[in-house]
Amino acid sequence: MAGKAEALAKQYEAKVQEATGVFDRLSDADWKKTTSSEKWTVGVVAHHMAGSHEGISNIIKAVATGQSMGNFTMQMLHDMNAKHAQEHAGASKAETIALHKKSAATAAAVVRGLSDADLGKSGSV
Repeated sequence: MAGKAEALAKQYEAKVQEATGVFDRLSDADWKKTTSSEKWTVGVVAHHMAGSHEGISNIIKAVATGQSMGNFTMQMLHDMNAKHAQEHAGASKAETIALHKKSAATAAAVVRGLSDADLGKSGSV
């Protein structure tokens, strides 16, 4: 385990805890409010964030191992996000927080597994 990776993982976990606290404090009415830009509910935004930890950590692993992300476009990302918003429109706060904690723990483990050399790599997504 690299010292830099451990420090980054701890910083990440602290932010995860902060986000968990925000989710915990949201009332049912807050959870159902609609955002002005995406027109998603706050609950959908929280679920999107919760589900993104693992996907982003997979991108990090790909860059660290020199793999290409292929022909991934912004339109593909927008389409995936819109589909996610529809599929998880009714996600509960409890299930979202559970997903957030689980996927964040997976992502933190990925970060902890990176070497200093891995952390020095860059790539395009």
